[in-house]
Amino acid sequence: MATSLESWMKELNDASRLAEDINSMISDKGSLPPSGPETQRHMSAIRRKITILGTRLDSLESILLKLPSKQPITEKELHKRQDMLSNLRSKAKQMASALNMSNFATREELLGQSKKSDEINRTTGLDNNGMVVLQRQIMKEQDEGLEQLEETVLSTKHIALAVNEELDLQTRLIDDLDEHVDVTDSRLQVY
Repeated sequence: MATSLESWMKELNDASRLAEDINSMISDKGSLPPSGPETQRHMSAIRRKITILGTRLDSLESILLKLPSKQPITEKELHKRQDMLSNLRSKAKQMASALNMSNFATREELLGQSKKSDEINRTTGLDNNGMVVLQRQIMKEQDEGLEQLEETVLSTKHIALAVNEELDLQTRLIDDLDEHVDVTDSRLQVY
């Protein structure tokens, strides 16, 4: 029975080690030149690891929310684990803000992480009719969210098509320029 609790703790420890690794990489940033390919690679690696850390923390939170229904856990132990997770998440946010990673903070908003515990609290004490009403309300909220997502995807599609058209135009212009350079080069070789 303790295997789920132990594996969750192992995952948390792995995430903590990743956070320490990221902290040391951020500290090492000062020894690099202000710009250049090496600095860019280093910063990219830091950003990638922060994103991985965020994903691991989301996974740990999801497992923690499901844990009481799968395995008996005391309220005190649950709060202790939530506190550890919250502390690690705040460290990750600090590291992300130090690198101006604004998308890290908004990822939670996009995924709706803050709503999970609210939905659990909303279902407490409801009878069957109340659950059906709540499910319909949640489905309506999801439909509205999907409509907004559809608008965003369509907007992104139109932007991508415009970029594609511009790239095609630029490619044709470069091909024309290349032909003109070849013609000019052959003319110069004749003289």
